[in-house]
Amino acid sequence: MFERRQLVRFGHCDPAGIVFYPRYFEMLNALIEDWFTEGLGVDYAELLGPRRVGVPTVSLHSEFKRVSRMGDMLIQTIAIKRLGRTSLTLSVRFCADDGERATFEQVLVCTDLNTHKPQPFPPDLRAALENHS
Repeated sequence: MFERRQLVRFGHCDPAGIVFYPRYFEMLNALIEDWFTEGLGVDYAELLGPRRVGVPTVSLHSEFKRVSRMGDMLIQTIAIKRLGRTSLTLSVRFCADDGERATFEQVLVCTDLNTHKPQPFPPDLRAALENHS
């Protein structure tokens, strides 16, 4: 499991003073990028750039359980739920002291960015994913 802390900032919040739900998706995307680079040891920018390997989201289920406000500290965790030949299902939680704030089930598919077709995970990425399963 990969874990990191995320401070809720002014820019995450709407006029009601709570996190505007699309900002959770931005936080989720940033978490995924950091997980690849820091958690898996596979540089996300290099993966998409020179290596031309994409991992787009093809399915995303979200539940927003409690509000988050500016200054709150969220503990974000990623766990691999299922690892297939070309796809990966993740369970992601954003929590604080009072429990879950948001949960996500996300499916990523490994693609060739030149053709945008599914492909098997490259060997180094597969090995890293298997070590974190």
